[in-house]
Amino acid sequence: MADKPSSGEILGIPYNFERPSLKRMLQSYWQPGDEMLVEKPFGIGYTLNLANWRSWIVLAVVGGMLYLERGKGGEKEAKEADDGPVEVIVD
Repeated sequence: MADKPSSGEILGIPYNFERPSLKRMLQSYWQPGDEMLVEKPFGIGYTLNLANWRSWIVLAVVGGMLYLERGKGGEKEAKEADDGPVEVIVD
């Protein structure tokens, strides 16, 4: 049987199942001069290029959203919703 390729593209989406090395991991996540999305060092699809300033904005927005979701704001809204009984009138 012929060996199956461990990297390539399917329907325009890159894949790479070669064993990752530290050098290849660092090179794939830090590519100055490239776009915001780069091919993953292992797996299917794309990942963020940390050498691009737009990637840091995306990470900050996602981090802020997670902070607000898990922070005190979510607990405060839950306490306000459980203040007391609710009367429902059905005609």
